[in-house]
Amino acid sequence: MRTLIKNLKEKIGEEATIMGWVDVRRDQGKLIFLDFRDFSGKVQGVVLPGVTEEAKATAEKLRPEWVVEIKGKVNARPERNIKEGVLNGELELEVLDIKVLNEAETPAFDISGDGKEINEEIRLEKKYLDMRRERIQNNLRLRSKVQNFLRKEFLDRDFVEVETPILTNPTPEGARSYIVPSRLWNGNFYALPQSPQQYKQLLMSGGIERYFQFAKCMRDEDTRGDRQPEFTQLDIEMSFVTEEEIRSVNEEILIKLIKELFPEKRIQQIPFPVITYKEAMEKYNSDRPDLREDKNDPNLLAFEWVVDFPFFEKTSNSDDPEAEGEWTFTHNPFSRPKEKFMQDLHDKKNIGEIQTQQYDIVMNGYELGGGSVRNHKAEDLKKVLEILGHSEEKIESNFGHMLRAFRSGTPNHGGIAWGFDRLIMILVNEPNIREVIAFPKTGEGKDLLIQTPAPTSEKHLKELGIKLDLKK
Repeated sequence: MRTLIKNLKEKIGEEATIMGWVDVRRDQGKLIFLDFRDFSGKVQGVVLPGVTEEAKATAEKLRPEWVVEIKGKVNARPERNIKEGVLNGELELEVLDIKVLNEAETPAFDISGDGKEINEEIRLEKKYLDMRRERIQNNLRLRSKVQNFLRKEFLDRDFVEVETPILTNPTPEGARSYIVPSRLWNGNFYALPQSPQQYKQLLMSGGIERYFQFAKCMRDEDTRGDRQPEFTQLDIEMSFVTEEEIRSVNEEILIKLIKELFPEKRIQQIPFPVITYKEAMEKYNSDRPDLREDKNDPNLLAFEWVVDFPFFEKTSNSDDPEAEGEWTFTHNPFSRPKEKFMQDLHDKKNIGEIQTQQYDIVMNGYELGGGSVRNHKAEDLKKVLEILGHSEEKIESNFGHMLRAFRSGTPNHGGIAWGFDRLIMILVNEPNIREVIAFPKTGEGKDLLIQTPAPTSEKHLKELGIKLDLKK
């Protein structure tokens, strides 16, 4: 029966079997010291002169990263040798038998430190090694812990977790979509979701009322330290709520998360301050200002809500490849204008002055999440799409399903999406989100571990009816 290394203290005076990796080997002649690790921790083992010849011979050839099964006696250290503040500092494992489960080549790089001094591309190419280091292990386990906390929190509030489709139609989100060809429907394409936006609104039409999902989203755009072409967002939508109620629920959950899982962190101001987009731009020249009083304090968290965003901007300011008209949206086309601007929307007047019920949650200068109260009436959404330059044909083709749903009796609703990777990145004080994702891509969107993106075969292209015209 295997004993986890973290539980060895319960076995003092007894024999135990552990399984894991050789972390460090130190040969001191008559004694061989071996540090072992598994996911739960580390322990020092010692091979004494009285061990069997077979065990001694095996110990002499062991090297770091070999995978082993160790049978040993758990001995209490003499008081003078106790290592305070260290897991298993009060004990030592007397090695009785060693079974090699798998040998290992010399690692491409040292995994004992935090690894930040190592070329990132090498780390990403050998991610299975980089993942073994304590920092990455802690990041991934903390990510899982936060995810489970949030899942329970939403379920306890009567939210329903729903998985929405990955193969869908392009959704206008202000970025380019990844396109997937269909073999069965030759000449037709799916798009990978930039967000579950349309589906979550349709869930509100379907009477779900409270929805959440840890959603995989894909955007074919330039990457930065806090972005990835494939990322995870915590998606939330609620019916029969006001903007203030949506913000309140999110604020409550964030405060509880920090207090329970990150007690060392301090939230600068509760309740979170609320500033308008105009105020933020005039005072800070940014719509995601860093309001921390001490930016050198790694445990200080400054949240704020930024509200009252302009709904539209000139297309010359947009990177949206689908933008066709004079105007485009600043965040998404599904937001609902503030009521005092609704008549201007329908009259298509003062378009640049229309404000939307859009709100961003900002954390230490990063946009943690963005959301809005949505349009839930067909004619209101149709006016937005007309302002964006969509023809009647395109409106029907791309959004007809939403208009029909809204005409079937859709409640007022709204929501938000958190950048989950970004949240973890900030909480663990990492410089970019690649450090909190198990298998991240480079800043150029490449997966160096499995070498993607990669060409496909001519046979596959022919089957899909695709001819390549590559730019040289």
